[in-house]
Amino acid sequence: MLTLNNLSPAAGSRRNKKRVGRGPGSGHGKTATRGHKGALSRSGYTQKLGFEGGQMPLHRRLPKRGFTNIFKKEYVLVSLSDLNRFESGSTVNREALIKAGVIKKSDAVMVKVLANGDISTSITLEVDKVSAGARTKIEAAGGTVKE
Repeated sequence: MLTLNNLSPAAGSRRNKKRVGRGPGSGHGKTATRGHKGALSRSGYTQKLGFEGGQMPLHRRLPKRGFTNIFKKEYVLVSLSDLNRFESGSTVNREALIKAGVIKKSDAVMVKVLANGDISTSITLEVDKVSAGARTKIEAAGGTVKE
């Protein structure tokens, strides 16, 4: 009977680890597969990230362009049609959207509602930003918007 304690891999599927520096009879003695001289043969050598043997590394060869704004505000976009799942009269904020599965907890901190689709329920919306079209559609359905 095959149980966890007598499992073994198929014949020929596993190879023994290469044991280097164990004498000339092993075939991997003397230099222990490191070759002769040079930085790679020395103990304690660590290569710098992106080092290409003295050749100008790729990250220095490529042209640098553009600008990255570190203060950029990132929004998670939510469509109006996604808000139809909430009951009439309910308050919809970031926590409610996460609980309903509309946005993920790991998503950006700010939420913006866009006017994609239509809304039929009257809700109170408390998010960071709302487009002008979405605001008019929510108010037309009897809801309110707080930013």
